[in-house]
Amino acid sequence: MALKIIDHGSPEYQQMVKLRDDILRKPIGIHFTKEELDKEKDNLLIAAFDEDMILGCCMLVKESPEIIRLRQMAVLNDLQGKGIGRALTLFAENIARDLGYKVMNMHARKPVVGFYEKMGYKVISDEFEEISIPHYEMEKVL
Repeated sequence: MALKIIDHGSPEYQQMVKLRDDILRKPIGIHFTKEELDKEKDNLLIAAFDEDMILGCCMLVKESPEIIRLRQMAVLNDLQGKGIGRALTLFAENIARDLGYKVMNMHARKPVVGFYEKMGYKVISDEFEEISIPHYEMEKVL
C-alpha cells in the first residue's frame, strides 16, 4: 500500500471523488456538486493505493494557523477494519505536524467515534446532525 498526496483534478483525484461518493454520499442519497469539488482545490488530498487502485482517502483543510480539519475519510467497504483508515490518519497527522499544526479536528459520524477514540481523539461536542447523520466534533493535540 502506498500513501500519497494527490493533485486536485488528476485521474487519482477522480478515483478519490468516486470512492467518497460511493462510501459517504450515495448511501444517504446525496452527491457532490461541482461547486463543492471546486472548493477542494486548496485542501491537502491524501489517498492510499495498491498499484493504481484507490483503497481509501481523506483530506486536510486549514481551519486556523494551529488547527487543521480531517475530512471525507473513506475506505473501500470490503477493506474496512484492515488498517487502511488507521494508516491514512497517521499519515495525515504526520503531514499536519510537519506543516506546523498543533491540533487536528473533525466532525466524526457517530458509528466511527470509537475508531478515532482508539487513535487518541477526544469528543469535544454534544451529538449534532450534519447531512442528516449524527456526528460529534472530535480533536487530537498533535
